[in-house]
Amino acid sequence: MPALMARRVGLIFVVMFFLLGGIAHFVFAAAEVSIIPPSVPYPRVVNFLSGVFEILGATGLMIPYSRRIAAIGLILLTICVTPANIFMLQHAQQFPDLPLWALVLRIPMQGLLILLIGWSCRITRSR
Repeated sequence: MPALMARRVGLIFVVMFFLLGGIAHFVFAAAEVSIIPPSVPYPRVVNFLSGVFEILGATGLMIPYSRRIAAIGLILLTICVTPANIFMLQHAQQFPDLPLWALVLRIPMQGLLILLIGWSCRITRSR
């Protein structure tokens, strides 16, 4: 029973993380666009789509029959935003409100987030 409760807590965390993160793409659009590397074309469109996919993914996690595909989509999305986190670290002077340790920590935290998504959503099935 404790493992089931832990998975539920993990799932709630993931849902809230992506739901609030997705909303942030619209409420704080300028800040979100500023972390998109210059090599990515159409940063405003990318920001909008990222926000939409985060909200759709979070919503999909709340529906049991769509949870697995939503989890896979959010894992792929998390991988796709890696260049933004690397860009932020490489250009830390452009983000003076964020301490360097937070920028460094963002990259391994993405890996932990991916593991939490997979574990809490049970995307790997035991046979």
